[in-house]
Formats: sequence, structure tokens, C-alpha cells
Amino acid sequence: MMVETRNGGPRRNLYGRRRGRKLRDGQARLMETRLAALAPPGFGRGRNPEHPAERPAERPINLAALFPGKRAVWLEIGFGAGEHMLAQAVANPDVGMIGAEPYINGVASLLSALDRAGATNLSIADADARDLMDALPDGSIGRVFLNYPDPWPKARHHKRRFVNPENLDQLARVMTPGADLRIATDIGDYVRHSLEKMRADPRFEWLAEGPRDWRVPWPDWPSTRYEAKALREGRRAHYLTFRRV
Repeated sequence: MMVETRNGGPRRNLYGRRRGRKLRDGQARLMETRLAALAPPGFGRGRNPEHPAERPAERPINLAALFPGKRAVWLEIGFGAGEHMLAQAVANPDVGMIGAEPYINGVASLLSALDRAGATNLSIADADARDLMDALPDGSIGRVFLNYPDPWPKARHHKRRFVNPENLDQLARVMTPGADLRIATDIGDYVRHSLEKMRADPRFEWLAEGPRDWRVPWPDWPSTRYEAKALREGRRAHYLTFRRV
């Protein structure tokens, strides 16, 4: 059963790790200082840095105020260490990039790389992407990225996979008509699962016309450490694109 928090949002189980090895001193300082300035309204860190970010206080988030002058806002779900999100932000300075990642060590890695890259068009929530989507306005997101999501390989855990009806409802709500959802994965069963769920939803259209469309990465795709590991271990990457109709 799903219950509500005092701020009106659903309290969800967070699957997967919240943190790994102890942060270096510099990373810990960035988490306590820089992250607050980059967090969407309502997603600033609470008093205990071991706990997930606070529930959103502002609903919906004013994205025009968060990204003044940007032509669009793109969302990355579970950005890992942030390589892809940062590369997209640098390549598209006229776009606001907003992302959610509950794994503290990944967030710290992105913060460490941010100044070197010089990107100023990012907003970062160290939170569950489902909570962030709750606070996004209807029809506000022009592109969504889901890169190498946790495959949850055991059948009893498939309900934890991000590509499931509850999350598709939220994606359909926040995406603008014509917006693309990109899914990259190296797990064949996750490809099958995603196609089954996405093609059953009339709000999304699979854009592939032939095998090349899911075997070859997008022209602006920057490979990530997760992909490099998959290729070293002999797994094939797949690149799926769906359009919000």
C-alpha cells in the first residue's frame, strides 16, 4: 500500500543502494555546499546527509524560473555518475538539464566534474526520479533519458523495473507531445520488457524502422562507464527510442 507524506506525495520504497564507499573530503564538501545551489526547489538536502532528499515543497516546480531563457528542459532518470547528463548539458547550452540520482556517490562524481566542464544549465536532485516527476509540470519535458537502468533480473523483482505502467503514466504526463524517450540497456530481457510495456501503451510510439535503429547509438551519444563495462564483458548495447504521441 502507498501512503502519503506530510507534503502530500507518495512515500515509496527506494530500491538499490543509497551510498557506497565513504566520500572523499572534497566530495563530501561539495555534497553539503554545491548540491544545495543546484537542487530543484524542495529537493535540498535534509539535516541528515544519510537520508534521501526532502520531499518536494513546491508543486509543480517552476521550470522557467529554474532555467531562465532555455528553449526546453530535458530529464535524465538515474544519471549514475553523470557522464551522459554532463555531456548533454555541455553540447546543448540552450537546454535545461534536470536529473535525479539517489546514489550519493554518483551525485558526488557529477559535482566533482561539473566545474571542469563549465556547464551551468544543470539541476540535480539526489532523489528518486519518481519523486522528481511528481513535482514536474504537465507537458514540461522535451526529452527523457533512461540509461542502463537496474535490470532487476529476478522475475519477482520485475515490478521494480522503471519501465512499468505507473512510471509510464508519469512520463506521459510530464512529456510534451513529440518528445522522445531514449532507453539504453545491455540486458536483452530488459529490451523485451521495455518493448512489451511501451508498445502496449498508445501514448508512446517506437520509432525503429530496422535493426540499425536499436543497434547503433544516437549521433550525440557519449559512451558511459556502464556501457564500457558491458562491452568489455561481451554484452551488446541496445538503443531504443520512443516518441510521446
